Amino acid sequence: MNNRYGTLSSWVYNLDKPVGRSFGDIEYYRERLSNCAGPVLEPAVGNGRFFVPMLEAGFDIRGFDPSEEMLGYCRRACAERSLDDGRVSGGTFEGFVYEQRFAAIVVPLGSFQLITDMAVAKAVLRRFFDHLAPGGRLMIDLDAIGGFLGEGGRVPSWTTEGGDLLTLTDTRVSTDFIAQTTVTHLRYELWKDTKLVDTELELFSLRWWGVEEFAMALREAGFVDVVASGDYRYGQAPAKDCETISFKARRPE
Repeated sequence: MNNRYGTLSSWVYNLDKPVGRSFGDIEYYRERLSNCAGPVLEPAVGNGRFFVPMLEAGFDIRGFDPSEEMLGYCRRACAERSLDDGRVSGGTFEGFVYEQRFAAIVVPLGSFQLITDMAVAKAVLRRFFDHLAPGGRLMIDLDAIGGFLGEGGRVPSWTTEGGDLLTLTDTRVSTDFIAQTTVTHLRYELWKDTKLVDTELELFSLRWWGVEEFAMALREAGFVDVVASGDYRYGQAPAKDCETISFKARRPE
Protein backbone atom coordinates (compact mmCIF):
# COMPACT_ATOMS: atom_id res chain seq x y z
CA MET A 1 0.00 0.00 0.00
CA ASN A 2 3.01 2.29 -0.42
CA ASN A 3 2.35 5.13 -2.93
CA ARG A 4 -0.38 2.96 -4.45
CA TYR A 5 -3.14 5.48 -5.24
CA GLY A 6 -6.13 3.22 -4.61
CA THR A 7 -9.83 3.95 -5.02
CA LEU A 8 -10.35 6.67 -2.40
CA SER A 9 -6.94 8.31 -2.79
CA SER A 10 -7.38 8.53 -6.57
CA TRP A 11 -10.86 9.98 -6.06
CA VAL A 12 -9.47 12.64 -3.71
CA TYR A 13 -6.62 13.42 -6.13
CA ASN A 14 -9.09 13.89 -8.97
CA LEU A 15 -11.25 16.23 -6.87
CA ASP A 16 -8.28 18.20 -5.55
CA LYS A 17 -6.24 18.30 -8.77
CA PRO A 18 -8.73 17.96 -11.64
CA VAL A 19 -7.72 17.87 -15.27
CA GLY A 20 -6.38 21.28 -16.29
CA ARG A 21 -5.54 22.55 -12.82
CA SER A 22 -2.19 24.24 -13.21
CA PHE A 23 0.46 25.11 -10.65
CA GLY A 24 2.30 27.08 -13.30
CA ASP A 25 3.61 23.88 -14.89
CA ILE A 26 1.14 23.51 -17.76
CA GLU A 27 1.83 26.99 -19.14
CA TYR A 28 5.57 26.60 -18.49
CA TYR A 29 5.91 23.33 -20.38
CA ARG A 30 3.67 24.42 -23.23
CA GLU A 31 6.12 27.25 -23.78
CA ARG A 32 9.27 25.17 -23.22
CA LEU A 33 8.03 22.52 -25.67
CA SER A 34 6.57 24.88 -28.26
CA ASN A 35 9.35 23.95 -30.70
CA CYS A 36 9.20 20.23 -29.94
CA ALA A 37 8.94 18.34 -33.23
CA GLY A 38 8.65 14.79 -31.89
CA PRO A 39 6.64 12.72 -29.42
CA VAL A 40 6.53 13.53 -25.70
CA LEU A 41 6.29 11.09 -22.78
CA GLU A 42 4.79 11.81 -19.37
CA PRO A 43 5.66 9.14 -16.79
CA ALA A 44 3.27 8.89 -13.80
CA VAL A 45 0.47 10.47 -15.84
CA GLY A 46 -2.06 10.07 -13.01
CA ASN A 47 -5.57 11.37 -13.68
CA GLY A 48 -4.43 13.38 -16.70
CA ARG A 49 -4.25 16.76 -14.94
CA PHE A 50 -1.22 17.71 -17.07
CA PHE A 51 -1.52 15.14 -19.86
CA VAL A 52 -4.98 16.07 -21.16
CA PRO A 53 -4.29 19.83 -21.61
CA MET A 54 -1.04 18.98 -23.41
CA LEU A 55 -2.92 16.61 -25.71
CA GLU A 56 -5.57 19.26 -26.31
CA ALA A 57 -2.80 21.72 -27.21
CA GLY A 58 -1.72 19.43 -30.04
CA PHE A 59 1.30 17.68 -28.53
CA ASP A 60 1.98 14.10 -29.61
CA ILE A 61 2.07 12.87 -26.02
CA ARG A 62 2.02 9.41 -24.42
CA GLY A 63 1.82 8.49 -20.76
CA PHE A 64 1.86 5.63 -18.26
CA ASP A 65 0.94 5.09 -14.61
CA PRO A 66 0.98 2.11 -12.22
CA SER A 67 -2.46 2.94 -10.75
CA GLU A 68 -5.39 1.62 -12.76
CA GLU A 69 -7.69 3.81 -10.68
CA MET A 70 -5.81 6.94 -11.76
CA LEU A 71 -5.66 5.79 -15.36
CA GLY A 72 -9.43 5.34 -15.30
CA TYR A 73 -9.87 9.05 -14.58
CA CYS A 74 -7.38 9.94 -17.31
CA ARG A 75 -9.09 7.77 -19.91
CA ARG A 76 -12.52 9.14 -19.02
CA ALA A 77 -11.25 12.71 -19.31
CA CYS A 78 -9.86 11.91 -22.76
CA ALA A 79 -13.07 10.24 -23.88
CA GLU A 80 -15.21 13.15 -22.64
CA ARG A 81 -13.13 15.48 -24.84
CA SER A 82 -13.10 13.12 -27.85
CA LEU A 83 -9.34 12.62 -27.42
CA ASP A 84 -7.46 9.38 -28.01
CA ASP A 85 -7.62 7.52 -24.69
CA GLY A 86 -5.31 4.82 -26.02
CA ARG A 87 -2.28 7.04 -25.50
CA VAL A 88 -2.00 6.03 -21.82
CA SER A 89 -1.15 2.61 -20.42
CA GLY A 90 -0.14 0.83 -17.24
CA GLY A 91 3.53 0.99 -16.36
CA THR A 92 6.08 1.83 -13.68
CA PHE A 93 9.14 4.04 -13.53
CA GLU A 94 11.32 0.96 -13.22
CA GLY A 95 9.71 -1.18 -15.91
CA PHE A 96 8.25 0.99 -18.69
CA VAL A 97 9.32 0.14 -22.23
CA TYR A 98 8.52 1.87 -25.54
CA GLU A 99 9.84 0.96 -28.96
CA GLN A 100 9.84 4.60 -30.07
CA ARG A 101 12.20 7.25 -28.80
CA PHE A 102 10.91 10.57 -27.52
CA ALA A 103 11.85 14.16 -28.22
CA ALA A 104 11.03 15.04 -24.62
CA ILE A 105 10.15 13.34 -21.32
CA VAL A 106 8.33 15.50 -18.77
CA VAL A 107 7.76 14.58 -15.10
CA PRO A 108 5.83 17.47 -13.52
CA LEU A 109 4.80 18.21 -9.94
CA GLY A 110 7.35 16.13 -8.02
CA SER A 111 6.23 12.68 -9.18
CA PHE A 112 9.86 11.57 -9.51
CA GLN A 113 10.21 11.93 -5.74
CA LEU A 114 7.94 8.93 -5.24
CA ILE A 115 11.13 6.94 -5.95
CA THR A 116 12.78 6.80 -2.54
CA ASP A 117 15.71 4.48 -3.24
CA MET A 118 18.75 6.27 -4.63
CA ALA A 119 19.95 3.34 -6.77
CA VAL A 120 16.49 2.90 -8.28
CA ALA A 121 16.19 6.63 -8.97
CA LYS A 122 19.51 6.63 -10.82
CA ALA A 123 18.46 3.59 -12.84
CA VAL A 124 15.23 5.36 -13.81
CA LEU A 125 17.18 8.42 -14.97
CA ARG A 126 19.22 6.10 -17.19
CA ARG A 127 16.00 4.53 -18.49
CA PHE A 128 14.77 8.03 -19.36
CA PHE A 129 18.07 8.66 -21.17
CA ASP A 130 17.68 5.45 -23.17
CA HIS A 131 14.12 6.38 -24.22
CA LEU A 132 15.09 9.81 -25.53
CA ALA A 133 16.10 10.43 -29.12
CA PRO A 134 19.54 12.04 -29.60
CA GLY A 135 19.15 15.66 -28.60
CA GLY A 136 15.96 14.85 -26.66
CA ARG A 137 15.14 16.74 -23.47
CA LEU A 138 14.32 15.51 -19.97
CA MET A 139 12.31 17.92 -17.79
CA ILE A 140 11.63 17.08 -14.14
CA ASP A 141 10.01 19.10 -11.35
CA LEU A 142 11.10 18.55 -7.75
CA ASP A 143 9.58 19.95 -4.59
CA ALA A 144 12.01 21.87 -2.42
CA ILE A 145 12.92 20.44 0.97
CA GLY A 146 10.71 22.93 2.82
CA GLY A 147 7.62 21.11 1.63
CA PHE A 148 8.84 17.89 3.29
CA LEU A 149 9.43 19.24 6.76
CA GLY A 150 6.09 20.89 7.52
CA GLU A 151 3.74 19.65 10.19
CA GLY A 152 1.16 16.97 9.39
CA GLY A 153 -2.19 16.41 11.03
CA ARG A 154 -4.33 18.33 8.57
CA VAL A 155 -7.84 17.09 7.77
CA PRO A 156 -8.93 18.62 4.45
CA SER A 157 -12.26 17.54 2.96
CA TRP A 158 -13.98 17.41 -0.42
CA THR A 159 -17.61 17.10 -1.43
CA THR A 160 -18.21 14.37 -3.99
CA GLU A 161 -20.40 14.61 -7.07
CA GLY A 162 -23.16 12.83 -5.13
CA GLY A 163 -22.94 15.16 -2.13
CA ASP A 164 -21.00 12.81 0.15
CA LEU A 165 -17.89 13.85 2.08
CA LEU A 166 -14.32 12.65 1.54
CA THR A 167 -11.72 13.45 4.21
CA LEU A 168 -7.97 12.95 4.41
CA THR A 169 -5.90 12.79 7.57
CA ASP A 170 -2.13 12.84 7.12
CA THR A 171 0.23 11.77 9.89
CA ARG A 172 3.99 11.95 9.49
CA VAL A 173 5.46 8.74 10.86
CA SER A 174 9.13 9.11 9.99
CA THR A 175 11.70 11.52 8.61
CA ASP A 176 15.10 10.07 7.71
CA PHE A 177 17.59 12.88 7.26
CA ILE A 178 20.31 10.49 6.10
CA ALA A 179 18.23 8.80 3.39
CA GLN A 180 16.42 12.12 2.73
CA THR A 181 13.00 10.49 2.94
CA THR A 182 9.68 10.97 4.68
CA VAL A 183 6.90 8.46 5.29
CA THR A 184 3.36 9.64 5.97
CA HIS A 185 0.21 7.70 6.81
CA LEU A 186 -2.68 8.94 4.67
CA ARG A 187 -6.10 7.89 5.94
CA TYR A 188 -8.93 8.49 3.48
CA GLU A 189 -12.54 8.29 4.67
CA LEU A 190 -15.84 8.43 2.81
CA TRP A 191 -18.81 9.75 4.81
CA LYS A 192 -22.44 9.41 3.77
CA ASP A 193 -25.22 10.95 5.86
CA THR A 194 -22.77 11.38 8.78
CA LYS A 195 -21.84 7.66 8.65
CA LEU A 196 -18.42 6.31 7.71
CA VAL A 197 -18.97 3.97 4.75
CA ASP A 198 -15.44 3.37 3.48
CA THR A 199 -11.86 3.99 4.55
CA GLU A 200 -8.43 3.47 3.03
CA LEU A 201 -4.93 3.72 4.48
CA GLU A 202 -1.88 4.37 2.35
CA LEU A 203 1.78 4.83 3.14
CA PHE A 204 3.10 7.82 1.24
CA SER A 205 6.87 7.92 0.87
CA LEU A 206 8.91 10.68 -0.73
CA ARG A 207 12.57 11.59 -1.20
CA TRP A 208 13.98 15.09 -1.37
CA TRP A 209 17.03 16.07 -3.41
CA GLY A 210 19.57 18.82 -3.19
CA VAL A 211 19.89 20.93 -6.34
CA GLU A 212 23.52 20.04 -7.02
CA GLU A 213 22.91 16.44 -5.97
CA PHE A 214 20.22 16.00 -8.62
CA ALA A 215 22.26 17.82 -11.25
CA MET A 216 25.13 15.41 -10.61
CA ALA A 217 22.75 12.43 -10.87
CA LEU A 218 21.58 13.70 -14.27
CA ARG A 219 25.14 14.09 -15.50
CA GLU A 220 26.05 10.64 -14.17
CA ALA A 221 23.17 9.23 -16.26
CA GLY A 222 24.72 10.81 -19.36
CA PHE A 223 22.79 14.06 -19.66
CA VAL A 224 24.36 17.39 -20.61
CA ASP A 225 23.26 21.03 -20.53
CA VAL A 226 21.65 20.68 -17.10
CA VAL A 227 19.69 23.78 -16.05
CA ALA A 228 17.88 24.21 -12.71
CA SER A 229 15.16 26.89 -12.51
CA GLY A 230 13.10 28.12 -9.60
CA ASP A 231 9.30 28.36 -9.58
CA TYR A 232 8.91 28.00 -13.37
CA ARG A 233 11.17 30.93 -14.27
CA TYR A 234 13.50 29.32 -16.77
CA GLY A 235 17.17 30.00 -16.16
CA GLN A 236 16.58 31.76 -12.83
CA ALA A 237 18.53 29.82 -10.23
CA PRO A 238 16.44 28.37 -7.40
CA ALA A 239 16.38 30.51 -4.26
CA LYS A 240 15.85 29.32 -0.69
CA ASP A 241 12.17 30.28 -0.73
CA CYS A 242 11.34 28.46 -3.98
CA GLU A 243 8.62 25.83 -3.82
CA THR A 244 9.40 24.08 -7.12
CA ILE A 245 12.73 23.36 -8.78
CA SER A 246 12.53 22.49 -12.48
CA PHE A 247 15.41 20.67 -14.15
CA LYS A 248 16.07 20.54 -17.86
CA ALA A 249 18.72 18.25 -19.29
CA ARG A 250 19.54 16.96 -22.76
CA ARG A 251 20.69 13.69 -24.25
CA PRO A 252 23.71 14.45 -26.48
CA GLU A 253 23.27 14.28 -30.24
